[in-house]
Amino acid sequence: MRKFALLCLLSVLPKIAPAQPTPRVLEHGTYKIHLLLHTIGTEDYSITEATPGSPKEQRVQRILTAISTTSDRGMRRTSTSTLTFGSQLEPISLEQHSGAPASSETQSTTIHGRTATIKEAAAERTIPKPTVAFVGFASMPAPTQMLMMRYWKLHHSPARLPILRVSSQALPLEIRLVGHEAFSIDGHTVRLTRYTVQNLIWGREILWMNDHGRLAAVMTFAGGLPQEEILDEYDSAASELLRSGVRQQVLDLADLDRQVPPLATGSFAIVGARLIDGTGVPAIENSAVLIRDGRIVSAGPAASTPIPTGTRIIHAQGKSLLPGLWEMHLHYSGIEFGPALLSAGITTARDCGGEFGFLTTIRDRIDQQHALGPRLLLAGLIDSGGPLAFGGVDVETPAEAIQAVDLYASAHFEQIKVYTQIKPDIVKVIADEAHKRGMTVTGHVPAALNAFDAIPDGPDQNIMDQINHLQFVIRAMNPDGGVGPVDLQSDRSKKLITLLKQHNIVIDPTNAWGEMAGHSKDIDPDTFEPGLKSAPFTLVTKYRALGVPAADGTKFRERMDTNGKVVRALYEAGIPIVAGSDTNLPGYGLDRELELYVQAGIPPMAAIQTATLNAARAMHLEKDSGSIEPGKRADLMLIDGNPLANISDLRKVTSVVTNGRLYDTKKLARAVGFSR
Repeated sequence: MRKFALLCLLSVLPKIAPAQPTPRVLEHGTYKIHLLLHTIGTEDYSITEATPGSPKEQRVQRILTAISTTSDRGMRRTSTSTLTFGSQLEPISLEQHSGAPASSETQSTTIHGRTATIKEAAAERTIPKPTVAFVGFASMPAPTQMLMMRYWKLHHSPARLPILRVSSQALPLEIRLVGHEAFSIDGHTVRLTRYTVQNLIWGREILWMNDHGRLAAVMTFAGGLPQEEILDEYDSAASELLRSGVRQQVLDLADLDRQVPPLATGSFAIVGARLIDGTGVPAIENSAVLIRDGRIVSAGPAASTPIPTGTRIIHAQGKSLLPGLWEMHLHYSGIEFGPALLSAGITTARDCGGEFGFLTTIRDRIDQQHALGPRLLLAGLIDSGGPLAFGGVDVETPAEAIQAVDLYASAHFEQIKVYTQIKPDIVKVIADEAHKRGMTVTGHVPAALNAFDAIPDGPDQNIMDQINHLQFVIRAMNPDGGVGPVDLQSDRSKKLITLLKQHNIVIDPTNAWGEMAGHSKDIDPDTFEPGLKSAPFTLVTKYRALGVPAADGTKFRERMDTNGKVVRALYEAGIPIVAGSDTNLPGYGLDRELELYVQAGIPPMAAIQTATLNAARAMHLEKDSGSIEPGKRADLMLIDGNPLANISDLRKVTSVVTNGRLYDTKKLARAVGFSR
């Protein structure tokens, strides 16, 4: 009886599974993650032996797990990537979770025999798996790239390595060994091999591998801004690695220069086009513009503008000739930006916060050696706040503020860009020192201020001369500091508009970036940004991932309506507006900004001037550029159509002249993956 009771008791107790062995860790490490040279988090990885799922599963498997934790300006983000692979490093499955805790996204690739199923964003497809191929997504963790490099080498370093993505438009990776270098770390010489990787993101990544197959560091732009990941043991060599990376970017830029030589230099004339010279005067049909040694010699009606015998003629009948556009809010994050911007007719660009060494080096290459790219004007980023700061220059004291301004001034930056966390007393020190050094101050209105605080109610000198992003104007107009609908007839709104006008404050709205980043997910971005149809897959995936839930669509439309009304009110009050696209689709984002201005009621000529003469005036360069007039820089663009009748014709650039050098825009675009 006792035995029977015991058996009954055992039958209802839960069965205890045999203890599972703890996976053996084969490799582990930690990377520091830097954004604009500011440490924002870490990425930990481990490689363990996988436990077979059944006795029949005899294949040797290992698992790479990478967990990154970042905090960028207070926004926390965690990403987990799990890659299972076999004895030949062949991928078996990849699952990646990323995002803020409340909005995590999952992407996956699973390989079954000779087929692979990829789930990415809202799309899914199953494809035949090439014999040699790797897996990954737009934002690939450094440890996953390390496995990718090991796989590539093990499979005889193919010239092109297919990467399994959800779209057939994804190009294979092109991995190139480009150099060897040595660093001294803790008294020991460490040798690294440098590679470039193309088509994983838009632009070429640069990465370094050590002799044991570990990835030491990677320079990437996967998030749209310069980012580095450096293995802990190489952290002391970070500055040397960055300098090496910039040297490599110069070499890559030289490759682009060789791919797209100018069609004309020296002396030539553009004849027959409709001349829209940017000054605001009526267009001249059948014009002639003579260019010599980078300058405009003459411009006017073809019948009365003499062209010296023997001058090369560029026939432009049926086209419109305009000044080259100015992109006034950009984060120039790689050499590919140069050809992309030029292909859109952009001949001058203001960087509003990037990496010092890269920007100054590339700016000088463009200025002194005619490297492919628009003339670069630089705004040096300064913030405060430690972990909450943005960028690598974080000041807390007046002495640090003065030192930071002087650093940028000595490197010939045109402006200082202040950011969100700076305290009022430090902002004042920065502004005073910048003005002493002949610089102007732009940026975000710091959180401790509002636009009224940055503009004195009287004859005193401004703290800020320019404001990035329309939201800071709207916040000041609303008593609650919000970005909702604005009463433009309120005393508060009228007072702000009066102050902006009296002090000639330049506004850089970036409305198109607000549209792209905040559009409702039920709106196809192609409907307002057709440039996506000709953009490379690596960019298309980035912008298609943006947006807000459809449930927030009403707020989005309300916000865009408010933006349009405020921009029109600023224009009608005579407040200078300059066009910029921030981190929108390179080139096309500026076109969209101007389209939104016209939709808001700004005449096409005035909209064009926000990206030509107005911008030149804002940077005190109107005597040198911004319009097609004798003596000015030869920065021009030819387009099909007439943007005074249809502003969207600005998207149809056929040729661009930058500093007197004429290029085919299709060749420029194709060199960096666009099919413009």
